Amino acid sequence: MTEFCPVLWPEEPTPEEQINCCKCGLNQHGSRMIWGEGNPEAPIMIILDNPGARENREGNSMVCGTRQTLQKAASEVGLTMDDLYVTFILKRRPVRAYDKERTRQTCMMHLDRQLEEKKPQLILCLGNVAAQSFFQDAGAEVKALRGTIHQVQGFPTAVGYHPLAVRRRPNLWSTFVEDWKLVAKHYQNKLS
Repeated sequence: MTEFCPVLWPEEPTPEEQINCCKCGLNQHGSRMIWGEGNPEAPIMIILDNPGARENREGNSMVCGTRQTLQKAASEVGLTMDDLYVTFILKRRPVRAYDKERTRQTCMMHLDRQLEEKKPQLILCLGNVAAQSFFQDAGAEVKALRGTIHQVQGFPTAVGYHPLAVRRRPNLWSTFVEDWKLVAKHYQNKLS
């Protein structure tokens, strides 16, 4: 068995008409818009809260801890970058305080557009923010929703812990992998 090695996944270019979007106010944070990464035609869409760090302090591209953990779990259950497309509720990385609820509601228009265009076969929401935003339920929590496939906005949807939570609490790793196994099994069953 080869040892896992995280890699930079290609970014999907942000649609030209959205690059300068300023509706939510995160454009004032100085971070660039990240539309998504991985395979834009993938059958499985992963939804995270917002993009993580893309470059280190010297400006060199890097694979942040969130992406390392996500890629490792996917690899462990036999999923590859070809199977996965990662996108975000917020398309810009917040770097200071902001109106979270208003910003998330505003930025959902981008995710709605992606869902309409991509029509994924399966969605995996990672973390409470992604679940609450996508389920449109402020009380949605990973620990209550994980372990089963839900129908949300017409899409089969699984829920798992945020990769950053797993990095901070390594005891969640086996649970995280269980959720990825559920996704892989559901996907494989769709192929059969």
